[in-house]
Amino acid sequence: MPCSSNAGIAGTQPRPWARGAGTLVPLWAASLALVLSSAAGAADKPAHPNQLTYTPLAFDPPKAADFRVKLGAGPVAYLVPDRSVPLVSITVFMRIGPDLDPAGKEGLAATAMYLLARSGTRTRSAAALEERVGALGAQLSSNLGGGFGGGGPGGGGAGIGVTEASASINLLSKDADEGLAILVECLKSPAWEAERLQLRKDQALQDMKERNDDSGGIEQREWSVLQRGDDHWTNHWSTAQSIGGITADDLAAFHRRYVGPKNFIVAVSGDFDRAAMVKKLDRALAAWPQAGERPAPPPAPQAAAAAGWYLVDKDVNQCRVSIGLPAIDRYDPEWAAAQVMNDILGGGGFTSRLVNRIRSDEGLAYSVRSGLDGGTYYKEAWRATFQTKVRSTAYAIQIAFQEVERIRTAAVTDDEIENSKNKFIEAFPSRFETASAIATTLAGEELTGRYGRDPKFYAEYRDRIRGVTAAQVQGVARRLLDPARMAVLMVGNAGDILQGDPKHDVSIRSLAGADPKRVPLRDPLTMKPVLTP
Repeated sequence: MPCSSNAGIAGTQPRPWARGAGTLVPLWAASLALVLSSAAGAADKPAHPNQLTYTPLAFDPPKAADFRVKLGAGPVAYLVPDRSVPLVSITVFMRIGPDLDPAGKEGLAATAMYLLARSGTRTRSAAALEERVGALGAQLSSNLGGGFGGGGPGGGGAGIGVTEASASINLLSKDADEGLAILVECLKSPAWEAERLQLRKDQALQDMKERNDDSGGIEQREWSVLQRGDDHWTNHWSTAQSIGGITADDLAAFHRRYVGPKNFIVAVSGDFDRAAMVKKLDRALAAWPQAGERPAPPPAPQAAAAAGWYLVDKDVNQCRVSIGLPAIDRYDPEWAAAQVMNDILGGGGFTSRLVNRIRSDEGLAYSVRSGLDGGTYYKEAWRATFQTKVRSTAYAIQIAFQEVERIRTAAVTDDEIENSKNKFIEAFPSRFETASAIATTLAGEELTGRYGRDPKFYAEYRDRIRGVTAAQVQGVARRLLDPARMAVLMVGNAGDILQGDPKHDVSIRSLAGADPKRVPLRDPLTMKPVLTP
């Protein structure tokens, strides 16, 4: 409320004001408008909440062409201005992941990307770099994982995982030029300071020592082996020896090969002028010391996924259970039907069947879910997961298989399919609720290949979901969810799991037809199975 300069002059009084849409109006006028509006609203008030009506949401997803720029230096950039806040975010994405680690140097890609923005540059020590970034009130980071957001209702997923990397800076727009210069300096000439490298090795070694402390980590690793085989790159874990052998020369060689404009996708959002930013990016990325190499997509598994029942003996009072099998990639013609099917079965939270049966009806687990995002580069699994008391494991698994069979053999209800489709459709706009979300999502599509292969994905997303029928849901369930091809992995106290719960006439042996195959724990520093007599 602005102050009146006439407040102290005789015969005048300060005037109260309220701010209207783009102008100032007297407060009494604003109050009168509010009263009249309230009266009109009361007259239109429905008798019951179920009579409420809403104006349909008009939303068109952003078009890549409106934000996409091919820079003179080679990379594609997505520029999304937003003048509402005085901030700028600049991110450089790269196709870099652990699939690029040389044999015997597992962990090299992760180490290189972590230290890229944390180990100093040719002109600044790591400490000096941190001091300057702190003085600017900025955030500077680099890591494996692109950070574009995941799948889930409304998103479709940008498919970002550890096979992509990012380096970014976020700061006030008045300091954007210096921020861009700092980011480019880190990308162009990291110093790989010995002290920072050793600190990172020490941190990695400590993390390794704790690998078997958490049953969740054990479950994730062994599930990956069952789905992709020992020889797949996802199961070439770092070890004490591989991390210990990484040198500054290794980091420098990796950097020279992969960190350059040919392997860059740039996303910029915030308070900037588009034309001016294009020129700044062109200047910043010109005359790069190395072009960089864009690696091929990460290799798909060659081994067939394992089926059957597997058990890791871990002395904990909760059993972790994973059930699933390889399913689809994100280009599958039945992708939309598969999303709706999984949402009804286990991906839809409290409205899904697995949650209702295992958690709500039986009280066997706190968290139950299933996932089926669709692989970015190759088929990934449909997977149901939950934790339950070790003695309840067999009964909970039996229920899970009952629900799998039910969705394969009987049509879902009209309410189930409509509620699921509406959830996806109504959540869709949230994918693009900020300038940063738009820039990074579109950059993710470019980096992982969907922009070129399925450019209409977001434009057609809601229509694809809307067109799913109950028959299609049942059909895709029958196609994908074959119990005979599924793997069941259990991590918990083996004796109690096999003993079962006397309150329920079911056991692991009766479900599996035999004892499950024992999977040994791995030595946390070598990742070799520890075989017991």
